[in-house]
Amino acid sequence: MSTITGDSLLQQLNWRYATKAFDPTKQIPSGEWAALEQALVLSASSFGLQPWKFIVVTNPELKAKLRAASWNQSQVEQCSHLVVFVAKQDMTVADIDRYLDRIAEVRGVSLESLAGYRGFMVGNLVEGPRHAEIADWAARQTYIAMGNLLTSAALLGLDTCPLEGLEPAKYDELLGLTGTGYGTVSACPVGYRSSEDKYATTPKVRFEAKDVVVHL
Repeated sequence: MSTITGDSLLQQLNWRYATKAFDPTKQIPSGEWAALEQALVLSASSFGLQPWKFIVVTNPELKAKLRAASWNQSQVEQCSHLVVFVAKQDMTVADIDRYLDRIAEVRGVSLESLAGYRGFMVGNLVEGPRHAEIADWAARQTYIAMGNLLTSAALLGLDTCPLEGLEPAKYDELLGLTGTGYGTVSACPVGYRSSEDKYATTPKVRFEAKDVVVHL
């Protein structure tokens, strides 16, 4: 069931841009933030394993320290909420069993009925060749969540700016991630654009659909 028109969707996606300056006096209302946070939780991931955490930073002192570890990009400090995407650095049988326990709890099924799925995931991610690159695999999953955040925020009329220009090790230190099994991948300030951000009215540059969309 559609709850939004195609025109409305495209209008908000055209309105969205990588915000270069936020209005530090504007904070996201708690209700809207709660919805956006749940949108993050609902993000898709490979196998449904969700090999991530989303660290939400609103503390001004911590945002100032993170700005220094983000190539001094002002959005990190100006925004209402800073979302840091962190990924698991390893995948173990215990991680898979934790996920299966959650499936059994939510869907009311037995763990025995999930044995085949368990074997497939263990064979692929823990015992298979993919395990050698599991940290990269998990990091790629966080970009699915990042895209979901950008779109969901736009639909709510909230501004965002995805950032890879940061020092992951410094973020890990400041956020207490060192030794936890999780590592920083990227970040995304969320809030309201400044009226002085000239990029808000700069035309969006994209290749035409005929150049990037292939119909077979």
